[in-house]
Formats: sequence, structure tokens, C-alpha cells
Amino acid sequence: MTPRFFRLGHLLKAFAGLLAITFLLTGCNSMKPEDFENKEPRLVLEEYFLGETRAWGIFEDRFGNLRREFVVDVEGSWDGETLVLDERFRYADGETDRRVWRLEKIDDHRWEGTADDVQGIGVAEVYGNALNLRYTLALEIGGRTWNVNFDDWMYLMDDDVIINRARVSKLGIELGQATIFFKKPDGGAANDDTQRSAAE
Repeated sequence: MTPRFFRLGHLLKAFAGLLAITFLLTGCNSMKPEDFENKEPRLVLEEYFLGETRAWGIFEDRFGNLRREFVVDVEGSWDGETLVLDERFRYADGETDRRVWRLEKIDDHRWEGTADDVQGIGVAEVYGNALNLRYTLALEIGGRTWNVNFDDWMYLMDDDVIINRARVSKLGIELGQATIFFKKPDGGAANDDTQRSAAE
């Protein structure tokens, strides 16, 4: 009898461990933009991305292998309703790409965005210093077009730096993650009177 109860005890401990892991994973996946409502500094998209912004990024596959390195130059304009982000990518292997986002401000927290290679409408929520952007991107891979899902989280830090983590998945399976750092030129958009005047 003792060995059987001994094995049962181990099984119960293992099951409890699995429940704990599941709880932790569920907790991680339940993060909401509203959780950052009181975080500073406040991220105001139409101010931060007005004018020139530069970003440096990497893409890692789901096994943690570095697959791509790139630099992005972003030119932003704002007419009071639509924020246009003209993104020009330069990859370490010499390839270039371009994406132009058109983001419509719905209210103080919600945005909707479109781009030529985005399927449907991207949905963004901004609270405090954080933004969550979810969209489906059409990627050309091996002569075929694959629709993959992006779940972007951006966090505004001090010194006009944004840290962006994006999870890329298809059919619920994670394909990899992109890590991107955005930086404004010296002075930043929020302190540049010229850029403020151009937005008015």
C-alpha cells in the first residue's frame, strides 16, 4: 500500500505544479492596456510620432534564434484626425521595405489602423505609457502569402524611448518575437515647438 500512495502523492504534486504553471501563464496572457492607466510618462501617439523617429529591431524565431536585424526610419504627420506613419525598413542583409500606417483616432484610448499589407483593420488601445496594437499582416514567404497575427506592446520610457515587443503567431502557434527600440531625435516631439506648430 505504501508505494501506491507514494506514487499518488507525487502525481498530485505534479498536477498541482501544472496547475500553478497554467495559472501563471494565464496571468501573463491576461495583461490589459487598462492596467497601465496611471503609468508615466503618458504616451500620446500623435505627439510622440510627429516628425522623425528612428527604431532598431531584431526578430527571433520561437526557439530564440536571431533571424533578422533592421533599422526603421519613421516619418509621422497628424491632421487632427489621422496619424500617418511612413515606415522605411533597412535590413542587415540589404533588403528594404516600406509600410505606411494610417491610424484613425476613435477616442482618448482607441485607434484603428490600416496599411497596404495589413489585412482588415488593426486595433490599438493606449493607456498611460502603454499601447497594445493587434493586426494581421500578409507576409510573402517562399513565393506564398501567409497571414500572420501580430500582438504589439509598446512602452514609453524616459528620454523619449519606446520599447516594443511583438509576438507573431499563426493559428495560435507562436512563430517568433520582434523587439524594437524607438528613439526621438534630441529634444523629442513633446518638447519641439516647431513640430507642435506643424500639427495645429
